Amino acid sequence: MTNLWLVIQREYLTRVRRKSFILATLLMPLGMAVFIVVVQFIFTYGNDEQQRIAVVDEDGIFNNVLPDSKNIYFKFRQDPLETLKANMADDTSYNAILVVPSVRNPRAKDFRVEYFSDEPLALDTELAISRRVEKAMRKYKTRALELDERAIAALETDVDIKARKVTVAEGEDDDTSMAGIIGAGLGSIMGFMMYLSIFIYGMMVMRSVMEEKMNRIVEVVISSVRPTTLLLGKIVGVGAVGLTQVVAWMILIPGVLFLVSLIFGFDPEATQQMQAGSAASQIDPDEMQSMIERAISGLDEMNWWVIIPCFLIYFLAGYFMYAAMFAAIGSAMGDDMGEGQSLTLVVILPVILGFYIMMAALQAPNSSLAVGSSFMPLFAPIVMPARLPFGPPAWQIVGSLLITIAFAAFMVWLAGRIYRVGILSYGKKSTLKDMMGWVFSKY
Repeated sequence: MTNLWLVIQREYLTRVRRKSFILATLLMPLGMAVFIVVVQFIFTYGNDEQQRIAVVDEDGIFNNVLPDSKNIYFKFRQDPLETLKANMADDTSYNAILVVPSVRNPRAKDFRVEYFSDEPLALDTELAISRRVEKAMRKYKTRALELDERAIAALETDVDIKARKVTVAEGEDDDTSMAGIIGAGLGSIMGFMMYLSIFIYGMMVMRSVMEEKMNRIVEVVISSVRPTTLLLGKIVGVGAVGLTQVVAWMILIPGVLFLVSLIFGFDPEATQQMQAGSAASQIDPDEMQSMIERAISGLDEMNWWVIIPCFLIYFLAGYFMYAAMFAAIGSAMGDDMGEGQSLTLVVILPVILGFYIMMAALQAPNSSLAVGSSFMPLFAPIVMPARLPFGPPAWQIVGSLLITIAFAAFMVWLAGRIYRVGILSYGKKSTLKDMMGWVFSKY
């Protein structure tokens, strides 16, 4: 136990004292702040190209009304199309022509307009023109077919499903409308955290093992420490380094983003909504308040005493499982970094498959695929945390945890058997067959 603690301490202190670790920890929040500022600037000031479009409305179906949008201006002209084409180079009042043909049949669904310009039609300009022509055509057809606009508006119905429990305990809220949304959001966050941590910190363990093997440091260390102890200490130490960095980012990133919002006078979260047209602003305030209250109620009803402990156990078990596999591969690699790519696929593919199964499980948390994957130890650390907010049966949680923990312990033992031989093997390209032979070696 003393040697294990010494190895953990060495792995941890060696890495957190490196300039690269300190710089990455500090520069990551700064880099995120710069990224947000740049993206905000691009969406706000990046598109200064103005489109001045001359509209030829053959039948006057738009009544000389087409609303302008950002950087797109419409101007109705009575000149013939050929005259507008001939004068485009000299007339600076327009740089494109939109021809709206006659409407032969107001009941027809398809309608084609023509756009003339020497410059390619940009996607945002095309979408803006289409939306405005569609709205104008709707009004024209309403008049041409002598329809009641209020009656047409009444045809559009917003359907809201209010889900309720059948069996309700005393004092319990029976509204479960937000449970699915909250469960999907919370599950995706936990599953994505597992996916990233396995990749980032598992690869970090593999690089650490490879560095010591190439530098021949391990030959000195292993003379006084058992290989399994050294491997376990490396996994725990590197994991502690990753945890330290994550905690530092959790503290620094919100602070940096808050400073950015104060200095530049905008909300960083609004950047993600710049292209969405501020859809949230179209929601009725009372409806928004009701949604917020239901979301808070849904969060209060989550079984946090089950979700949080189980997530931590899955997180640790998944990390130990995959970190051990990465460490075993790192010990089998030689001087050529490229030769181990085929070996890493054995670890990477289950992680990727688990991520996609997790996405499917969010849509159907009780499907056969989701339940079956929860008992497959290579997938369970990613899939099962995503199912926890949906309240799976207790026997599935307990069974999945026991299988995952047992398999993680087995993988640490298996990796230790491979590590003790592979870390001292030089000058030969190792294969999966060689690694399996090392497991049963008496060395």
